[in-house]
Amino acid sequence: MKTLFVSDLDGTLLRSDETLSQFTIDTINELTKKGMLFSYATARSLVTAKKVTKGLNSHIPLVVYNGTFVMDNVTGEVLIANYFDDVIKDVIFDLVKENIYPIVYSFIDGVEKFSYIPEKCSVGMKAFLDTRKGDKRTNEVGTVEDLTLGKCFYITCIDEPSKLEPLSEKYKDRYRVIYSKDVYSDYQWLEIMPKAASKANAILQLKEKLGCDRVVSFGDGANDIDMFKISDEAYAVGNAIDELKNIATGVIESNNEDGVAKWLNENIKALLELENNE
Repeated sequence: MKTLFVSDLDGTLLRSDETLSQFTIDTINELTKKGMLFSYATARSLVTAKKVTKGLNSHIPLVVYNGTFVMDNVTGEVLIANYFDDVIKDVIFDLVKENIYPIVYSFIDGVEKFSYIPEKCSVGMKAFLDTRKGDKRTNEVGTVEDLTLGKCFYITCIDEPSKLEPLSEKYKDRYRVIYSKDVYSDYQWLEIMPKAASKANAILQLKEKLGCDRVVSFGDGANDIDMFKISDEAYAVGNAIDELKNIATGVIESNNEDGVAKWLNENIKALLELENNE
């Protein structure tokens, strides 16, 4: 039985300071060297995901933007992609009509960009954008029309719950919508993706691509629920939300206690030996 192991990053594999412990790096590198197929599925882009996972030697494709893309970890090539159709322009104008100015992720002339109007940023958006200073994808624009340029694949809104929750309800049936608080702050996020984009769909496609029989996953938040539902085994870290713990195969130690790496270290060596002998 060939197994694909998939972990969320923020709040799961990463500690609360957005870093990997040396123990986690060494454990995963040792096990992948012995044959473990390990990937991660994250809301992050490949750019920021690779920054916080520096030191990991996993070379198989990665699930980014909550399943909007599956990308080659070495070349950055998009292997599986989900884009909005042109109707998403109406959604952007609708958000602005409600005084919500989003960050819009698109490929513009073939180059990945995230666009926003600086003078319209909420406090939460400013805090988030401060963490992305120097990012080559930054695209400051002056008009709402500019936000609609290119092939759009992801929309992020960071604002007051009273403004975002009604829109979450409005769009949840038409698009893939995640309404949750940021794991590192108290800011409310509303993320809108193409309907087909999800960690679950991307992992199932990756599972088939790699010829795996099983999926074992690890997570902490609302955007991991669909991933847990398609996994053969799913483990919630100790700091995970109750909704995720309730559907998990088991609850392991928290992200700050290297829960994922400890579980892998304790459970996978024997499995790898069994797989290698088959």
